[in-house]
Amino acid sequence: NLTLSNNEISQRAAIAAFTPEATAELDVVRAGYADNRAYLLEHLPRLGFDDLFPVDGAFYAYASVARFSNDSLDFVKRMLAEAGVAATPGPDFDTARGHGYVRFSFAGTRADMEEAVARMGAWLPKLG
Repeated sequence: NLTLSNNEISQRAAIAAFTPEATAELDVVRAGYADNRAYLLEHLPRLGFDDLFPVDGAFYAYASVARFSNDSLDFVKRMLAEAGVAATPGPDFDTARGHGYVRFSFAGTRADMEEAVARMGAWLPKLG
């Protein structure tokens, strides 16, 4: 968790490298992210992640885990080991309050989103 994204200089260089021919392909990727975003925004609250920060920036949802745990690092470790779903613990983004939040990416495929939701749906009730 030491590197979260590319630096600004490399991001600007990447933008300059895009050609008009790449626009159609990028539109397909962008539409996929929008579809995944909508899917997670519909399903995360149903799973109990009903306290979400506004999802209007990058390609992730930042959700409270207070209903399930007071330690998001422990929560994501258990979720990965027991349900096979990866998320990033909140302290990577907020050292003061991040212990109560996790970050779910929606940059994968729709099938990835559906599988993650199904796995969490089967796992979360077992937390007790």
